[in-house]
Amino acid sequence: MPTYYGLQILLDENVYEPAEDTFLLAETVEVRPGERALDVGTGTGLIALLMAKKARYVLGVDINPKAVELARKNARLNGIKNVEFKVSDLFERVGDKFDVITFNAPYLPGRPEEPIDFALVGGERGRKVIDRFIAEVPDYLSAEGRVYLVQSSITGIEETLKRFEDAGFSAEVVARKHVFFEDIVVVQARR
Repeated sequence: MPTYYGLQILLDENVYEPAEDTFLLAETVEVRPGERALDVGTGTGLIALLMAKKARYVLGVDINPKAVELARKNARLNGIKNVEFKVSDLFERVGDKFDVITFNAPYLPGRPEEPIDFALVGGERGRKVIDRFIAEVPDYLSAEGRVYLVQSSITGIEETLKRFEDAGFSAEVVARKHVFFEDIVVVQARR
């Protein structure tokens, strides 16, 4: 069983396995003691579990029921109790505001065919889920909150920054890693 950042993480072939984009987010996200955090597209739950080390409460959501089940197992395995996981299409079953919201978005162009594809494929241009997230996130972020969005250079970083700006945020790229044919970036946005 692999260990990431001191956490033992069970894997499942139907759930996105932590990779370069996950690690970039893990090394970039900042959570202050006592904050409430939301991890959208939680997958194995790794980011949610890492945030739970400092946060008062963490909610992890994923459209894939197998991911939610796996994340719950990983929380139990690591004895982390201040985290909850729900099946949710983005914010569909989120009814609260959070200080930190993370999303390792599906950003590859294409159409999802297998359940695992929902973690990777973001529509024809790779922006469908990202654009929906940016449009909806203001309703779930506290006044002083921060958003951390992971995406690829192939799906238009400038467009993401502009969309955040149009939604009332100041946004900037706070981390970048070149992988194969693309740059993976973390965009941080604040009101």
